Amino acid sequence: MKQLFLTFLLIGLCVGSAWAQSSEDLRFEQLLDREWERLNQRQPLLAIYLGEESDRLWPDSSAESREQEADHYRQVLKELEGFDVGALSAANLINLRLFRQQLEWQTSAHQYRLDLFTQNQREGLHTTATLSSSISFVELEDYRLWVERLESFGDYAEAERAVLEEAITRQRVQPQIIVERMLQAFRMQPDLHRQARNSPFFRPFLEAKEEWKSQPEFLALQERARVAIETGVGPAMQRFSAFLEGPYLSAAPEEIGLGRLPGGAEAYSFLIKRYTTTELGADEIHRLGLQEVARIRTEMERIKEDVGFEGTLEQFFNHLRQAPEHYLKEPQELLIRYRAFCKKVDGQMPNLFKTLPRKPYGVSPIPDYIAPSTTTAYYLPGAGELAGTYCVNLYKPETRALFEIPALSMHEAVPGHHHQIALAQELSLPPFRRHSAGFGDYTVFVEGWALYAESLGEEMGLYEDPYDLFGRYTYEMWRAIRLVLDTGIHTKGWTRRQAIDYFLANSPRSELDVMNEVDRYIAWPGQALAYKIGELEIRRQRKRASEALGASFDLREFHDAVLREGAVPMNQLDRQITEYIEEARLGL
Repeated sequence: MKQLFLTFLLIGLCVGSAWAQSSEDLRFEQLLDREWERLNQRQPLLAIYLGEESDRLWPDSSAESREQEADHYRQVLKELEGFDVGALSAANLINLRLFRQQLEWQTSAHQYRLDLFTQNQREGLHTTATLSSSISFVELEDYRLWVERLESFGDYAEAERAVLEEAITRQRVQPQIIVERMLQAFRMQPDLHRQARNSPFFRPFLEAKEEWKSQPEFLALQERARVAIETGVGPAMQRFSAFLEGPYLSAAPEEIGLGRLPGGAEAYSFLIKRYTTTELGADEIHRLGLQEVARIRTEMERIKEDVGFEGTLEQFFNHLRQAPEHYLKEPQELLIRYRAFCKKVDGQMPNLFKTLPRKPYGVSPIPDYIAPSTTTAYYLPGAGELAGTYCVNLYKPETRALFEIPALSMHEAVPGHHHQIALAQELSLPPFRRHSAGFGDYTVFVEGWALYAESLGEEMGLYEDPYDLFGRYTYEMWRAIRLVLDTGIHTKGWTRRQAIDYFLANSPRSELDVMNEVDRYIAWPGQALAYKIGELEIRRQRKRASEALGASFDLREFHDAVLREGAVPMNQLDRQITEYIEEARLGL
């Protein structure tokens, strides 16, 4: 999923729809239409990921532009106050409520200067080359625009460097450990682009249609791309890396935790509300995390006994980290295992779901140049007609347990992210709600659903042995641990070492994975809270519906009710399930 605070710029925007029931509906939809068009023009990279069009090649990330953007959103909030909510349709009442909430998030993010955290070890300038994976290169014009992006890349990199200079001034610099992780990725970049054919930016030309490769116009564009990469992109990456290694690293605090920065405690409180859409506080979430860790440890103890392991749970963790039968040595063999399991899940989907998305998905390796510093897997929504992609990390396969494949795949592919996000893209909803599922607007729903989806493997019969089931609890434990670590790091002064040790004591995950995860929480405050909070709420709603409907409860119908409005905050989900229960009682 893309840059953290680039995602904030998506929120709250949509196109007019056919739902208008009054002049007030039309006026509201015209405002949304205007804002959606404005967003695509101001954020061309986001437009690429959404499959939309933009006249610009790169966003304007200047301080002046960001101030203007914040002023604009405050003005739009004032405009919303002028609507007669009594004259809006039921659908537009939901849209207005979500639109307002998301605009408020944007203005708060700017207020706390969270928009200055534009780079981290997982997302930033060093991952820009992945843009090409979200573009359909079907006409020569697509290649021309790509070349123009490459030729102006240096200006974009310079603008991003200026953002980090402002971040230094305003004390919004990533901790030293995160900057070191960023540098690890950036140091590969100049060499990667020294010869264009080795650069991910050149990939579209290597994969072009054979008949194009002899056309003069195509060859001219290819040569321009080669020159742009070797004389522009590579040196720009080198200059950016030098800035990171110099002024930025010098300004980076040794200590971790947003709460240590000026205004950081207030900023973290905002991020909790933004990522969980609840009124929970950090202390309450921390206690909930400790409770969930204790509960899941009990389930793990039971499985340890079932497989006949004699020793403590910690010893069982160490055994699983080292037992060769649970690991592979060859990356391609690991990729085959992922793909085979996904095929198995696909066949079980109709048993628990009435509605399936039309858009397919594929399973692909995470690029080598970011694999060492990123997580085990992630999902990239398909822009436009492109398929979704479940990206798996094949770096050091000997550290990636096979028993984790089922839960991880159900989270990232189906019935998790791909199923939910592809369905949202196909719903008759305004674009800001269809697209938001894949870009973090309601992380608590998106990630909460994906974690809930992992548990469905038991009902599908996909956890075929105790180790697979242990892998499922390993992943649930991972998300429970997040509640403890994220709040511990950002409000309780936890050190990185303390967080790593707590993680290792409660999970069999390898130390490489654990370090990557802990560094993710350090660099991305609050986001990790969404998973468990969302999953627990979906489970609560399922229990509520099951108890209310008794023998008439239909799990397939319930799943449709959860997913029918796309990604939503938790109070909107509560409204949906209340409506579903009433409809089911009436036989509608």
